[in-house]
Amino acid sequence: MTRYFKIAALALLAFLIGGRAIRIERTNPPVEGEIEAPPEIKAALRRACYDCHSNETVWPWYSDLAPISWLLAHDVSEGREELNFSSWGKYADKRKAKKLKESAEEIAEGEMPPWYYEVMHPSASLSTTERNALIEWAKQGTKP
Repeated sequence: MTRYFKIAALALLAFLIGGRAIRIERTNPPVEGEIEAPPEIKAALRRACYDCHSNETVWPWYSDLAPISWLLAHDVSEGREELNFSSWGKYADKRKAKKLKESAEEIAEGEMPPWYYEVMHPSASLSTTERNALIEWAKQGTKP
């Protein structure tokens, strides 16, 4: 048993050290036309959404630790691809309406922000009032 534990510990150590050698690119491209919203909506978006859905990601200290860094970079990349508030000005009106509709649905269903993000970022948790305000604001943006 002791031998297997030592082998497993050495393998884990090698993985962690080797993982540090694989650097993941953590970039914040330029902001190209931010979303316009009332101050309270913008504040909630910045607090709960911008780390994954904008080019203004605040990379935490643990984003240097593999394999966590790989997961974070993947989540941010996917988030920006799905919806990027820093590129909002480049979206066509139809796309904006679609993204707002999808956002309202995901917020209403409790899918955004994700629970695992809120664990490490408690300030990203939205109150019921904030959720409802974001949903109503998003719905207003989907009207022709």
